[in-house]
Amino acid sequence: MNKKDMPRLQKMYNDEIKEKMQERFNFANPMQIPGFTKVVLNMGLGKEAMDNANNVTNAQAQLELISGQKCVVVKAKNSIAGFRLREGMPIGVFTTLRNDRMWEFLDRLINFSLPRVRDFRGLSPKAFDGRGNYNFGIEEQAIFPEIDVDKIDKFRGMNITIVTTAKTDEEGYELVKALGMPFNRTGRGGA
Repeated sequence: MNKKDMPRLQKMYNDEIKEKMQERFNFANPMQIPGFTKVVLNMGLGKEAMDNANNVTNAQAQLELISGQKCVVVKAKNSIAGFRLREGMPIGVFTTLRNDRMWEFLDRLINFSLPRVRDFRGLSPKAFDGRGNYNFGIEEQAIFPEIDVDKIDKFRGMNITIVTTAKTDEEGYELVKALGMPFNRTGRGGA
């Protein structure tokens, strides 16, 4: 791929962040420098999906607009009588972004969507999973510029997981922070 065609954040990662990470953690080999593998977007619908099949279709269409690619409908693996849930019923949608789409989504998320969140105080730096991957939720899909607020049937939240090759949470935190992710200082917050 030509460097001119490379997404802006990927270019920043290659030109600046890799060098900072190597200095910060004293990696002997450049292959040890952590990178980004994928971003997973997930909308769990639960009871909303059981009430009306259009809710699944609408959520799928909205997530496809946000991600720029097809989504997968998640179906229940088990029947749970207490929740009136039968095996095979749709309960959510998700998609996995890799390569250029991942970089472009992260750029839009960090620089445009998160600053649009009302009363935003930053994301919690405590939401790492122990292996350097970062997971957080947003309360409504309307923060993304692709979504027309007038056409939203219902505000839905989503879970966003940023998967890295970092070995520790400290490496993952420094990597995601260097990309420009707005973390708060107190350890509490959210979008």
